Amino acid sequence: AGQQIVERLIEDLEVDHGTVQLVLANEPALAAGTRYTDADLNRSFPGDPRSEEYELALAARLLTVLEGADATLALHTSQSAPPPFAIYSRATESVRRTVTGLPVEYVLNAGQLRTTTLDSVLPYTVSLETGRQQSEEAVKFGYEATVDFLRAHGVLADREPTFTETKIVTAREEVPKGGGEPHLNYANFEEITPGSVFAYDDVHTHRVDEEGIVPVLASEHGYENIFGIYGFFDGVMSPPPTEV
Repeated sequence: AGQQIVERLIEDLEVDHGTVQLVLANEPALAAGTRYTDADLNRSFPGDPRSEEYELALAARLLTVLEGADATLALHTSQSAPPPFAIYSRATESVRRTVTGLPVEYVLNAGQLRTTTLDSVLPYTVSLETGRQQSEEAVKFGYEATVDFLRAHGVLADREPTFTETKIVTAREEVPKGGGEPHLNYANFEEITPGSVFAYDDVHTHRVDEEGIVPVLASEHGYENIFGIYGFFDGVMSPPPTEV
């Protein structure tokens, strides 16, 4: 989806103010039809420019390219269920403007959980899960959301941006996967009934006993080692004061 979104933006984008960088990351993995070549790029930051592992060296180069930007939007797809949602690690004013300017209902606060992602090392970065891998819906949503992001930061002036409150889900812990056939009983942001099993395989049975727990990035086959993340609703992120 990311490649198609970038190609559409190259064709359509007419910048009114500032500068836009469109970066298509990890083209070797894209060409090979795999998630990565040596290491998961989403878990490789801040990287190492001297590393022989492609993604670790790439992560360091990406940070150099993106340093100094006022705002960065990192587009992702997954095998997780809809709806699309945003992810941040630090609630800077740039992040607040991005999140509340995007057409999403939920945002994941991953600041206590993630330390090796782009949004965890660059304080003005928001990651956006646009939808299922290989889906036209992810391309369409990702393109429209990117345009909204550019409006929110004043890069596009074709119309006024729209800012809305966004529900925050704070990440608590990853849910490990063992082996055998994985099974999920709950979808993203669906509150797990206390005493119910969220997910299981031949090694793990994950029963949730407390109230208010919701899964995020829930997927049976999207990740090798986890079913997803446990989180809990934690208030809302409000638009910047100047946009209320």
